[in-house]
Amino acid sequence: MRTVSVMIVGEKESFLIRTLVKKLSDSGFEAFFCSSGVDRISAKLADTDAVIWYLDGVESAKPLVAHFLDDHLADGDKSLILVGEKSETAELARHFKPGVVSEKFPRPLQTDQLIEYLQKRGNPDSMAAKKTILIVDDDPSYMGVIRDWLRGSYKVAMANSGLQAIKWLGANSADLILLDFEMPVTSGPQVLEMLRSEEETASIPVFFLTGRNDKESVMQVVSLKPENYLLKTIQRDKLLEVLGEFFRKA
Repeated sequence: MRTVSVMIVGEKESFLIRTLVKKLSDSGFEAFFCSSGVDRISAKLADTDAVIWYLDGVESAKPLVAHFLDDHLADGDKSLILVGEKSETAELARHFKPGVVSEKFPRPLQTDQLIEYLQKRGNPDSMAAKKTILIVDDDPSYMGVIRDWLRGSYKVAMANSGLQAIKWLGANSADLILLDFEMPVTSGPQVLEMLRSEEETASIPVFFLTGRNDKESVMQVVSLKPENYLLKTIQRDKLLEVLGEFFRKA
């Protein structure tokens, strides 16, 4: 089992950040400081399992850094933790899609609580073995809810349009796609057709997500022969049960 790598992002390596790095290191983590610039973060992000953005009253929310992290942490295989005054972390969290920020801790930081949280998140080896699910839906709030339900058991990525999903799949792979049936611009059926027309994505299983359960709508969904379809009113436990059964049989 390899060591969990934790990046602490901040404006400068203050005494409090140095203390945090030491406590994390003493607890068995590979912890290091990285100043809050996109280039510096980018150079080290690939080998990092968790990012702690430490706001100390001097550090302010940097939209470019937030946008970069929002893009690169959206697949759910790395944790993003915000530390700061409640008003600071609330403001910074607004720059991220629902579900990207794993947790927020207020200052003064209770380091033991943070360490306990990181330990519960699991080790990177177990994360690597998780199946990847791509959620495609134009409603970011709904995607965020589903992602929060699934992220303990699966790697989860999100795309808010069919074109964004196709772009994501050009550089990543998924074991299952949860696809909104009724999306503007490019509908779910159109996205499914695009996926099936490309050799690289043709074999990826697709579950349609639909908010309608009348007979005509259900027949329309089934006629496209997705792997399955789910009503958007599905509850968390039922969703996890359906997905677990699917992957056991796959």
